[in-house]
Amino acid sequence: MMKTQSRGRLGGVPSERTVSSLLLTLIIGMCCVHALEMSTGKVPFLDAVNGSTVLLPCTYASCIGITNLYFKWEFNNNGTMQKMADSVIPTDNVEPNKVNIYRERVEYVGSSKGNNISILLWNITFEDAGVYICFGKNPKEKGKNHSAIFTLHVVEELSEVDNTLTIIIASCVGGFIALLMAFMLLKNFTLFILARIEEKNKECLVTSSGIDNTENGGLSGSKSTPKKA
Repeated sequence: MMKTQSRGRLGGVPSERTVSSLLLTLIIGMCCVHALEMSTGKVPFLDAVNGSTVLLPCTYASCIGITNLYFKWEFNNNGTMQKMADSVIPTDNVEPNKVNIYRERVEYVGSSKGNNISILLWNITFEDAGVYICFGKNPKEKGKNHSAIFTLHVVEELSEVDNTLTIIIASCVGGFIALLMAFMLLKNFTLFILARIEEKNKECLVTSSGIDNTENGGLSGSKSTPKKA
């Protein structure tokens, strides 16, 4: 009898502890797969005017935390990787050790409070156009490397955006809204006039009814009673 019950438990629904353990293992496994993530933003490219100063953005995120996170910026110069800056961040919410700068016109502007390791590039030239790589390596991940790409386009001047279509659409939408408002005002005015006319008609009916009742009452009162012989 005991053997039958034991088999029934094994073949039945898993216990809550088993399910919780499986979920925890799954979550930890997912975190370990993508523990560190480098990002250069939702729009990883920029058109900038020659001679201007641009921000090369990069942030990092880790669900297991960081310890001695190594990061660096590199520039892909026709297939040759040129290091621009690098440093080590000891742990979360701690500013990096001395940031090493390997290229002129480069300034580190990141902050560990926002997991930000962005840099500024001053007085850009056409030679600065190309692909920039933000690289990170977290020792907690046993040597795994992560990186994100940012592309910089340098132009003589920014092209003017043709807003003709936008203006046409805005005009159509504005005209439709104005027409709708005019229709609503005309409708409300018409309803107001009809309501006033209806009130006047009711007043006329009441007045007419009063006059008819008065006349009928006067006639009935003026009738003479025949005298007895």
